[in-house]
Amino acid sequence: MQNKLRKSSTDKAISGVCGGIAKYFGISSLGVRILFMILPANLLIYIILANTIPDSPPSL
Repeated sequence: MQNKLRKSSTDKAISGVCGGIAKYFGISSLGVRILFMILPANLLIYIILANTIPDSPPSL
């Protein structure tokens, strides 16, 4: 089964973008959050990703 990039419903601080990216690549969400903090256009990229990445299906 192929992994799909989706926002995380469990590992989220604001909208789950960093948690979803971390789960997709199999890395720590803290590392992704740190990368977003040091990127030059981080706010713009985060807003675009938060609006384009679909939500993960609700879990039971």
